[in-house]
Amino acid sequence: MLEHTLGQTEPRERTAPELALSFARTPAEVMEAQRLRYMVFAGELGAKMPAAAGIDSDFYDPHCEHLLVRDTGSGEVVGTYRLLPGPRAQRLGSFYADGEFDLTRLRHLREATVEIGRSCVHPDYRSGATIARLWSGLIGYAAQHVYRYLLGCAWLGWPVGGHAAAAVYRSLVREHLSPVEYRVFPRCELPLDALGRDAGAPPPPLVRAYVRIGAWICGAPAWDPDFNTADLLMLLPLSRMNARYARHFMRG
Repeated sequence: MLEHTLGQTEPRERTAPELALSFARTPAEVMEAQRLRYMVFAGELGAKMPAAAGIDSDFYDPHCEHLLVRDTGSGEVVGTYRLLPGPRAQRLGSFYADGEFDLTRLRHLREATVEIGRSCVHPDYRSGATIARLWSGLIGYAAQHVYRYLLGCAWLGWPVGGHAAAAVYRSLVREHLSPVEYRVFPRCELPLDALGRDAGAPPPPLVRAYVRIGAWICGAPAWDPDFNTADLLMLLPLSRMNARYARHFMRG
């Protein structure tokens, strides 16, 4: 599943806008998020999606909460995340991540978990302020509903036949691999042994942000054929969250 741009903090040239955080309350607001996702995932990253619709939509969307960051001046939705609470996923029969990974070892966590995904930010708004708004919404939602874990697939990319994705995984897994009891298993594993050992590939901003906050990498990456990307399964026990980030996001 594509996750893109969170954690990137390039300054904008014009005056910083006022940003408002909310959850989508109408189908029209959900569609605003879906249009932004399509623009980033299909237009910027080249994911294959039906062009006629101009939106990114799937089976899980109607069952999720859609977090929005909006530019109050233009009214445009410029950042989004979707949240699938564990109890809803239980009723549906799966998280989105179940399609990419065997989550058997996380079964006992499901009711206490929120799956997060489909994150993206408009290219003109990739700033620390936008990221802080989104994360304050995620942490606030989890705290309000007494969830203890955030879980989600994070995009590693797929340039040069997967060599860069493999290099990023190898560079991170030494320090950020989960304990064995939280390990998951990709259904379509990235063939790490067949890929080069290039050094120096930088982690995507979202993955870098996750590990800084305190998230674990729960095993080897999977290949997502729908988006032609390599994904990691990330798990953040909120009790492990870096205290400095927690204070920052709860203020946001």
